[in-house]
Amino acid sequence: MIRILIAEDSKVIALLLKGILENEPDMKVVGVAEDGAKAIQMSRDLRPDLVTMDIHMPQVDGFAAIRSIMAGNPVPVVVVSSSLTSSIERDVTFRAFEEGAVAVVEKPHNLNDSDFERTRRQLVETVRAMAEVKVVKRRLNSQRPAEHTGPCVLRPRGEYKVLAIGCSTGGPQVLHRLLSALPADFPIPVVVVQHITHGFIGGLVEWLQGHTALKVKLAENGEPLRHSSIYFAPDDCHLLIAKSRNGFRARLENGEPVRGFMPSVDQLLHSVAQSCSGQAIGILLTGMGDDGARGLLEMKRSGCHTLVQDEASSVVFGMAGSALALGAVGRIVELKEIPGYLAGLAYSRSTPDNVPRQVLQGT
Repeated sequence: MIRILIAEDSKVIALLLKGILENEPDMKVVGVAEDGAKAIQMSRDLRPDLVTMDIHMPQVDGFAAIRSIMAGNPVPVVVVSSSLTSSIERDVTFRAFEEGAVAVVEKPHNLNDSDFERTRRQLVETVRAMAEVKVVKRRLNSQRPAEHTGPCVLRPRGEYKVLAIGCSTGGPQVLHRLLSALPADFPIPVVVVQHITHGFIGGLVEWLQGHTALKVKLAENGEPLRHSSIYFAPDDCHLLIAKSRNGFRARLENGEPVRGFMPSVDQLLHSVAQSCSGQAIGILLTGMGDDGARGLLEMKRSGCHTLVQDEASSVVFGMAGSALALGAVGRIVELKEIPGYLAGLAYSRSTPDNVPRQVLQGT
C-alpha cells in the first residue's frame, strides 16, 4: 500500500485528489496539509511513502516545504501544478526540482473537464512510479566559480558532430547540473529527449535557459543544428537527426508512439546512429524503463561514443541499466564528472595542465 500525504490549500482540490488516489486499490491518503508548515510536520509524523505538493500555499510555500522535507526526512515529492498557461508560472513550478522534487504533473480539475481522465491517469501513474524512487538527505552541489591555473587554449576537436541525450525520471535536475556546467562555446550541438508530463516541456526549456550559457530551445522541423545550442524534442513528436549539405538538421516526425513513447529516445538515437556514424556521442541519464537502450546499442555498433550516468547519482537506474545489460555502454561516468568528460571529447587543448578546472572536472 502506497501511503500518501497531500499538501494543498484548496479544500476542493484536496478532496478531488484524495478521491482520485483512494480509488486506487494500492493507495491510501494518510493526511491532508493545507499549508507548507503542516506538510513539513505531517511528513515527519506520518512518514508517508510520497507527498503530493502544491507550490502556492499560505505561511510556508511549497518550495520551503520541499526543502525542509528533503533536508530532514527525505520522501519522494511530486509537484501537482496548474501552471501550464503562464511562462512565469511554469518557471516557478520547475524551481521545485532545485529543491528536490522528483516529478511534476498537471493538477486535475473537476470531473466534467474534458481533460480530467488524462490528468487523473497521469497523476495516478506518476504517484505509483515515484513511490518507488529512492531519495536521500542531500542536495546536488552548486557549481563553484571557475578556477584558472594559467593560460589555456581550448579548440574544437571536430571529431564529434552531435551529442544526443536521453532521460526520464530525475532528468530535469540532472540536465540542470550538466548543462549549466558546459562552456558557452561548447562546439557540439546537443539534442535531448526528456520524458515529462504532457504540456511541461516548454517550461523545462525556459527554466534550463536561465541556468546555462548555451541556447536552449524546442527543436523545429528542418532547422540546422548549431554549436552552443540545445534542442529538445517537443510534445507529440519524435525528434530525429538527418544529414544535410552543411552539417545536420532536426526532423520532427508525427507518427505513432514507439513502445509507448512519443518522443522516443530510441528513435532519436537510431537516427543519430544512421546519420552520424562514428561522429556522435550518446548519453543515457537517470530514468525509468528501458527507452534508449536499443538506440544506444545501435550507436555503439556504428562507432559512436556511448556512456551512461552512474547508478549512485541516478534517481532511477532504469534506462542506463538496461543499456548496460545490452552491452551498449562504452563508459559509466559519475554525474559530477560528465561535464568535464564531455569537454575532453569536444576540445583539444594546447596546455593540458592549465585547463580551467571547472571545464575539465565538471565542478
